[in-house]
Amino acid sequence: MEQIYIPAVEQGAPAVVVRGGREWRMVVEPVRWFERVAWWEKSRRMPRGQGRVDVEVWQVQVRLGNNLASGIATWELVRDGSGGGWSIRGEELAAA
Repeated sequence: MEQIYIPAVEQGAPAVVVRGGREWRMVVEPVRWFERVAWWEKSRRMPRGQGRVDVEVWQVQVRLGNNLASGIATWELVRDGSGGGWSIRGEELAAA
């Protein structure tokens, strides 16, 4: 998964995504959910000190800057298990 930067989060929802030094803006309201971490597939017991078993995921539709001619991309943003950085998981470009 590619690392990205989300500079500001208003009331929990991302407003802008910085990817490869370029700023992508939300086209519609992002959708959030939580997923269970499948730690049991890699280990017989939960990693010590890791009380979180869920990860935060946002599905966003973004456009490059304020360029209305830019295609709309749909991404899933996944927060790492410690609640720190973000990654993009899977993506597709919709016709604009």
